[in-house]
This record gives sequence, C-alpha cells and structure tokens, in this order.
Amino acid sequence: MNKLRLAIAGAGVIGRRHIQLMREHSECELVAIADPMPAAAAVATDLGVAAYPSLDDLLAAERPDAVIVATPNALHVPQAAALLERGVPVLVEKPLAESVAAGEQLLRSVHQTGVPLLVGHHRRHSAAIVAARECIDAGALGRIVALNATTLLHKPAPYFEMAWRRQPGGGPVLINAVHDIHSLRTLAGDIVAVQARTSHAVRRFDVEDTAAVLLEFASGALGTLIVSDTTVAPRSWEHTSGENPMYPQEGDQDCLFVAGTQGSLALPTMQLWRQRGPGSWTEPFEATRLPLQPADPLVRQLDHFCDVVERRAAPLVSAADALHTLAATLAVHDAASGGARVAVPQFR
Repeated sequence: MNKLRLAIAGAGVIGRRHIQLMREHSECELVAIADPMPAAAAVATDLGVAAYPSLDDLLAAERPDAVIVATPNALHVPQAAALLERGVPVLVEKPLAESVAAGEQLLRSVHQTGVPLLVGHHRRHSAAIVAARECIDAGALGRIVALNATTLLHKPAPYFEMAWRRQPGGGPVLINAVHDIHSLRTLAGDIVAVQARTSHAVRRFDVEDTAAVLLEFASGALGTLIVSDTTVAPRSWEHTSGENPMYPQEGDQDCLFVAGTQGSLALPTMQLWRQRGPGSWTEPFEATRLPLQPADPLVRQLDHFCDVVERRAAPLVSAADALHTLAATLAVHDAASGGARVAVPQFR
C-alpha cells in the first residue's frame, strides 16, 4: 500500500508533535515542512525532508496528498482556503479562525470545493469522550439536564514572556476553555446562548486570568464552566486524563460532570452513578466505572485524518462544528464585557 504523502505548515510545539506522529504512522509519511524559522529548516534537514519558507513555496514545488496546518491562528483561514482551492485535504489546528466572520469564509470554501477539512479539536478523539458519548447515546443517563467543567491550573511566569499571552486573545478562555466548550458540545449538543464574567484580579494583564461561564444548550440543558490559569488545583483535563505526558496526572480527580434524569457520569475517571427503580434522593446509588482503553487522542486523530483523506470517513470535527465552538467561545468575552446573555449563531 502506498503511503499518504503529508506536509505540515508550522513546526512549533504542536507542529513538531504532528511531525513525530506522522513519522511513526504506518499509513503516511512526512514529505515537506513549511515554516520561515531557521529552527524549522534545521528540523527538516535532520529528518531528510524538504523545507520551504512558506506554504505557497511548498505548494509551488510539491503536490502532497494532504497538509496539516499548525501555524499561528491568523494564518489558519488563508492557508486552509489556499489548500482547499488546490484540492488538497486539510487538518487545521484549533481554533478554526480568529473570528466568526473568517470562519464563515472558510466554511464557504469547504462547501464550494467539496475538499475534506478536519479541525484539530483533538479531545473529540479522546477515549474518555468517545466512551461518554456512547454512554449518553445508549440512554444510560436519561435526559441530560446539567453539566459542569473545570479548567483550573497554574501557568508559570515564563509562559507570559511572549507578549501576545498578556493581551486579549491570549487568556485561558480562548487557549484552554475552547477545548472544554467543544467537549461539552460533543456530550450535550449545540449551545444557543452564553452568560459570563471574567476577572484579571491576580495578574492584572489586559487579558483575563479567570472566567465563570453559564451555557444554555438547545436541548434545554444548562452547563457551567470555571476556568483559571492562576490557581494550583488538579482539576483540568491535562492533569486528570493522563493524555499528555508533559503534565503530572492526578488520576483520581475529575474535571467534567454530566448529570441526567437517570444517572450521572464523571470524566475522565468514568465513574457512573445510577439508582434502581424510578429514582429518588433517598435511594442508594449503584456506582460502576465504565471500561476505558487509554489511547493518545492525537494518534487517533491522525488515524482518522488518513481515513478522511482517503474518503473512507467524513471529518469527525467539521468546519461547521468547529465554527460553532469558536462562536460559543468568543461569546464568553462578549457576554462578560456587556453583562448580558449572548445568543450563539448556528452553522451548517
């Protein structure tokens, strides 16, 4: 079987992780890197693949089967659109775009070209999220009525040496909470409105360090999300799931809770609580733990991307799906600044 010839735009932290996974994958091979930084050229030389200062230069010289776009957020839309126009399937890192308007532009390109585009919300490929979705679909929780997610962690001072992380757009809402919002949408469906408050009381940067969010779902369910990057706490996906070896794991902790009319489920421990009979607050609980086979979601995402490129599967996280997550996330800032309930537009 011929391997898929993949290229990557952007050889930063996440780009290098994609490069590693491509080189280890049985169905694909890395053929080129596009990145203007000298360090990226050195990486390409070490790996024996072609290096180009820009994606345009790469496309002028190469015809890859697909490209992963792992460049700064502002480049996601123009680079992904350029690839779609050339008929090249794309995996574009989250967030899909810097704004809803730019995301809508890219969504139109997907519809017009018919070329597959997968968005890198990698937690959608997490074994825990997949198992939770299957549990909900099987009716084990009944009707979902409430959800809660927490991202509580502490970013060290050197993290903020890069100026953009101290400015609007660089706070934990767009960097971290976007993941949680996508996970909550995966489990409970579309979000129709947002209310929120943000604070920068600790660091006093121009961007928030803490946010409290209320989410309304189309189903009638309500969700809450607490996010802060200035607190020492083991209640984030990074610290509870064990999916990223960069972080210490607190395996007995949870950071996402789903409550339904017939049961509730905590993630990522996968603890399931139900009651016998019709359910009553005086009835004892029956606690079980859903079986889980841990797997690296980035590996599973690359497996899926190969299927998408070969037209064996539709993108699990489509442009429309990712755009809804982006709109709901940006609505957090709108709601916090205006103090009002903000409606979230729907996309197809």
